[in-house]
Amino acid sequence: GILSIEQLISRVGVIGVTLMALLSGFGAVNCPYTYMSYFLRNVTDADILALERRLLQTMDMIISKKKRIAVAHRTMFQRGEVHNKPTGFWGMIKSVTTSVSGSENLSLIQQEVDALEELSQQLFLETADLHATKERIEYSKTFQGKYFNVLGYFFSIYCVWKIFMATINIVFDRVGKTDPVTRGIEITVNYLGIQFDVKFWSQHISFILVGIIIVTSIRGLLITLTKFFYAISSSKSSNVIVLLLAQIMGMYFVSSVLLIRMSMPLEYRTIITEVLGEL
Repeated sequence: GILSIEQLISRVGVIGVTLMALLSGFGAVNCPYTYMSYFLRNVTDADILALERRLLQTMDMIISKKKRIAVAHRTMFQRGEVHNKPTGFWGMIKSVTTSVSGSENLSLIQQEVDALEELSQQLFLETADLHATKERIEYSKTFQGKYFNVLGYFFSIYCVWKIFMATINIVFDRVGKTDPVTRGIEITVNYLGIQFDVKFWSQHISFILVGIIIVTSIRGLLITLTKFFYAISSSKSSNVIVLLLAQIMGMYFVSSVLLIRMSMPLEYRTIITEVLGEL
């Protein structure tokens, strides 16, 4: 029926899984790009100083032209007070032509100021970006930076492998029968030839892994949504944003339950499938 739990979860799950795919795809690209040293461009102190010098020169030019505009306005104001009653026909013509030429010069200078202000804004943003890149370079030289650099390479390879396996599963309509933790423990035990209770430890490690996935994914979702809501929020849209956040969190939770089944042992996966229905 239309109101059955399978119908509702399947429709909510489509939107939620799409949202999770967008967020995870963004994270999969942004995280290595942020932490890997391979994507860092070489920035020196000389580059930053040269750009800051250009920014200061541009600001000096803006101040100089604005000063010229202010002086011209004051001069025109004083002339208006002195010649407030032009005498004769030629006096009227002279005052009109002088004001027109002065206004044209002021409009031209104002256009130059607007262009310089736009240039100064771009230079400021580029300077801030160079400073941020310089800080990333310094951070990459620390122990934690090297650790994240190695993790970036590892998860980049893991991401490519997941895309490859997902494509094969879609093309050949395959469904995984073994969760990744159990499969990894079995391969390790068989390779090393040691005695190990695979069933017992795979359950505990799987649940710990599932908990980490839930916590980190929801944290990443909230951080991403917070940045987005800060950009569009206002006093009038706060209630709509809270409602939208509640809807997204609900869809995200349902989608997490749907997708986390593949990270659990078969018997627990079967229990969740019985609750959710044959999705």
